[in-house]
Amino acid sequence: MASTASTDRLKRITEAVRDREELSVAELAELTGASEMTIRRDLEALADQGVLERFRGGARSLLLRGEEPPFALRAQEGEDVKRRIAAEVASLIADGESVVVDSGTTCLEVARALKERRITVMPLSLHAANALTGAPHLTLLLPGGRPRPGELALTGPLTETSLAALRFDTAVIGCCGLVPADGLTAYDLADAAVKRAAIASSRRVIAVAEAAKLTRTALAFVAPTATLHAVVTDASAPETALEALTREGVTVRAV
Repeated sequence: MASTASTDRLKRITEAVRDREELSVAELAELTGASEMTIRRDLEALADQGVLERFRGGARSLLLRGEEPPFALRAQEGEDVKRRIAAEVASLIADGESVVVDSGTTCLEVARALKERRITVMPLSLHAANALTGAPHLTLLLPGGRPRPGELALTGPLTETSLAALRFDTAVIGCCGLVPADGLTAYDLADAAVKRAAIASSRRVIAVAEAAKLTRTALAFVAPTATLHAVVTDASAPETALEALTREGVTVRAV
């Protein structure tokens, strides 16, 4: 497992190369304070994840500014925060409930937090389905659909039809952005359609979002903020963002 220091460095490199489009190994070493040898190893790792393209002496970005970083990179970020959020979400779900769990790294932690519960769960990614496989008391339902490469989120008409055929007590929905003026948003259009289908089939909607997402808007609109019953985020979230959500009638839990 990557250390916090290396994860933070990879994130800085990704953001710097995306913002500048192209940087040399020497420039990245100066930016991060790491050795050029370390930077070369980092660039190889990021190239393997499809974040950037290596060339002799540097790297250029393969990400657009409005594009979501790859799952493998996001999965290493803020693991403790995601686990706290997941534990709080699990505390809001009663035994016997039927729950649909969205794709994404935070929702994957929610799936793991629910594994020992006596509930029915439909995960919307193969990552979460794998995490829930073999749970002794849990009833696992699998939707159809096409998994997105890397992300392994299930999308498309088969996924949406699977959701439309069922009625859940609770939907746990991830997001890429959540501000009251723009609602809950996602980077991917197909992913946004699946989120809307999950919300439409659920009596209660709990959104999970790390603090940074409460000040961000992504491309694809999913739902108005007022559609949400609760938002679980982390304690570093700006007070103004939490107050704005509360004014929309949303119950906010910052952990």
